[in-house]
Amino acid sequence: MIEGLPENAIVIVNLVSPKEKFWGVLRSLSAAGLTIRGINLDSYQDWVAQIARKDEPALDLVTMFFPMFRLERLFVDEAVGAVKSYSDHFEDVVGIRPEEFLGLTTPRGGVS
Repeated sequence: MIEGLPENAIVIVNLVSPKEKFWGVLRSLSAAGLTIRGINLDSYQDWVAQIARKDEPALDLVTMFFPMFRLERLFVDEAVGAVKSYSDHFEDVVGIRPEEFLGLTTPRGGVS
């Protein structure tokens, strides 16, 4: 577990130089940087739609390391009031939670 974050936290990462945003599973966080298995938010909607249609994968998550000097903000992907999280949107479109799709939990909600 990463201090202050749940195990296998699904996060949104905002980077600078260049400005980019990613969604994914946080794998590690240290003074050197962070590693996620994720996708650029510019491709997220297409990735979700591809999964929902059960298309041959053209987009998928990749494991990436970002040095700490590029990190602007790190958020846990969670709903805020009436605004749904990206994970909630994934469930609405695909029909299962992303944690289950990614093998982070069992279908009954337990941690794998």
